[in-house]
Amino acid sequence: MTDVTSSKTARRPHHWRHDLIELAALFTAVVVADTIAKTIVKGPDGQYLLVFSAIALVATAAFHTWWARRHSHASHAPPPEGASGGDTGGRSATAPAAAGGDDAEEAPRPPAETVLWRMRTTVEDTPGSLAALCTVLARLGVDILTLQTHPLARGTVDEFLLRAPADLSAQALARETAAAGGRDTWTERADAHDLVDTPTRVLGLATRTALDAAELPLALRQLLGRCTLHSVPALSLTGRPTGEQAPVEGVLEETVMRLRDPHGGTLIVERPYLPFTPTEFARARALVELDARLGPRLPRSQDVLTLPEGNEITVRRADQRDLRAARAMHDRCSARTLGLRYHGPVGDADRYLDHLLSPRFGRTLAVQTTSGRLVALGHLLWDGDETEVALMVEDDWQRRGIGSELLGRLVAMAEEAGCESVYAVTQASNTGMVAAMRALQLPLDYQIEEGTLVITARLAAAPRQSPRSPSRPHEEVRPAER
Repeated sequence: MTDVTSSKTARRPHHWRHDLIELAALFTAVVVADTIAKTIVKGPDGQYLLVFSAIALVATAAFHTWWARRHSHASHAPPPEGASGGDTGGRSATAPAAAGGDDAEEAPRPPAETVLWRMRTTVEDTPGSLAALCTVLARLGVDILTLQTHPLARGTVDEFLLRAPADLSAQALARETAAAGGRDTWTERADAHDLVDTPTRVLGLATRTALDAAELPLALRQLLGRCTLHSVPALSLTGRPTGEQAPVEGVLEETVMRLRDPHGGTLIVERPYLPFTPTEFARARALVELDARLGPRLPRSQDVLTLPEGNEITVRRADQRDLRAARAMHDRCSARTLGLRYHGPVGDADRYLDHLLSPRFGRTLAVQTTSGRLVALGHLLWDGDETEVALMVEDDWQRRGIGSELLGRLVAMAEEAGCESVYAVTQASNTGMVAAMRALQLPLDYQIEEGTLVITARLAAAPRQSPRSPSRPHEEVRPAER
């Protein structure tokens, strides 16, 4: 770690007055010494003059020491209050003041407690408007960590990441911002994850989207903040038009953003608390276009598990390319299994399974045997602000722990995606699903809705586990390539 004090001393500015005084003192001493020496040799009062010369030299040395110390203290004087912190990079940092005499310095004060805020406000697009706002923030002791600008037709939206004193309330921050010319100010507490700069964060979201088609809804949520995302297909599950027309590109409806889904239909993003900007629309559309250009894709990793009776199964991700195998499993299931899964008859199984396997609506895990036959499906479905989990296991493979394994992995995926809870819609008679939810060892809420049982598991208190961790000791996990 660099010694800040020594580095600043080494860079102290050179003063010519200091050198001039030292040179004059040196010449004075030489002249006085030479005169006294000549007088001592030639004059009768040499001893008195020798004493006088010693006194003169001591006085000259004392004066030089006093002047040097005074100049050193002046060069180390603290900067005016509110001045920049120099090497520390803070806009509101101040150096410790010297006190307690020439040799004593005041002990450094402990750093004040601070918190992170995200703030967005609209200012006039005129010279000096941003400077006035920054001046007010500096007076409040607020440090600007990052700044993004979103140009509008009238004005500019400035989005800040701020480090502010802990005793500065959101109301006071908004009030002072309004006094500096900001309007429509919005504030929200931030955390350490927001310290990543915007280009890095956007590139990370683009990378995740490129590796997994199911990441697009999550990437849009993280890009645009807390929002609700709905994927509306062009046709309903019954094959009828939904009436949702393709949106006009570039048209924003305040807090609603509509994007054309290249696979058909519309992506609707709603954020009630904050209007969207053209910059945010351009970023979101770029992610959607990236997803469309790359086409269907899934992570290639898969896990091989050994069941208690010795059979091996493979757990992997699935998508619409598995529709034929999923339909074959669907046809092998009994009416009771289908009824527990769908809570009623399914008119068009192909269309419904195609919807469930679509990465637009969530993620799907498939279980297949060594012969490649699908015997179970687990779905993690994005339902607006909420997340649903659903399972279906073929009759001959039930009661072997496959459902619990799928459910544990789906919940781990939901937690990794930042979901606060997941819910399952089932029936009280579905003892297997109820037991699997209880085996999660998470806080559960039970609610009866229209004759069905809704079990909600809250994930906030859940310890984070790897999706590949075996949930039972008798299982053997071996990574493989698809």
